[in-house]
Amino acid sequence: MPDEKRPDKKHAESQSTGIDKLVDRMERRRARISDAFEANQLRGQRVRGFTEKLLTRTAYGVIYGVLTAGCLFAGRTPTAIIVSLYAWLCCSEFFRMCRRGGRMPNEMLGLTAAALFPAVARLFGLRAMVFTVFFLLICVGVWYVLTPRANIADVAVTMFGPIYTSLAFSCVVLIRNSDPGLDGAFLALGVMLSIWANDAIAYLVGSRIGIHKMAPRISPNKSWEGFWAGMVGSVAVWAVIGFFHIKSLSLPLALAIGVVEGLLSVVGDLFESRIKRGVGVKDSGTIMPGHGGLLDRSDSMIFGCMAAYILLVMGGIIY
Repeated sequence: MPDEKRPDKKHAESQSTGIDKLVDRMERRRARISDAFEANQLRGQRVRGFTEKLLTRTAYGVIYGVLTAGCLFAGRTPTAIIVSLYAWLCCSEFFRMCRRGGRMPNEMLGLTAAALFPAVARLFGLRAMVFTVFFLLICVGVWYVLTPRANIADVAVTMFGPIYTSLAFSCVVLIRNSDPGLDGAFLALGVMLSIWANDAIAYLVGSRIGIHKMAPRISPNKSWEGFWAGMVGSVAVWAVIGFFHIKSLSLPLALAIGVVEGLLSVVGDLFESRIKRGVGVKDSGTIMPGHGGLLDRSDSMIFGCMAAYILLVMGGIIY
């Protein structure tokens, strides 16, 4: 009789061992899912996170774009006012990062200059802006001489801040000044749309299929796939401008501007990323959720608009 029960016992033990292994596998799987959930790495979490970030980024980007475009079409003075506001905010964020890096800029002088450059560009043009730079240099020099605690690095960032965030940004005002009518508004908007298209398409493509990193130590999220996609977007906008001959702009010149402006806008983005890495911050500010600070949103614009303005002047389109 005992011999007849032995196979049932072995079978029961085998079943018990199989159940234990199954339970063990389920426990390990549950632990992996729990760890992934804590790390926000579940597929659903990634999709939801990407969608929420994209919607937030798009909403604030649309507000920024509509406000800017509205001022461009409202006239040259509203354009100067909105650029002056943008420049002041960008310079403020720049100085905040400088202070994190141990520098002590004279914010009163720097922010005043940042607000004035677009106004001077509107009222007196490029030549007056050059004299404004000299005036700023004199003011900063006097402050440096009279302030023993200030060092030459403080002078450098005080001067560089408004030149970087405002003088270059004022090229938008100079482009809009070239024509008081709709052609001037469309040309200035085209310059900005080209950079927005570059940023938006590069972000969408790079975040989805970007594999080959462009500058991992400076901007880990940038990829070559996103770069080339952004360049296509930038050139496409200028192709439209050239096709409609806005301000008698030829198609070959328009395409050349699209390429150069696209390249310089990426350089501007990497330049600001390098500043942030140097002081250990992820964003320059928090004024635009999904983007970061206004300087994060405008870094490409600063370099790109300056490049477009120079090429438009060299091409004889504006004076």
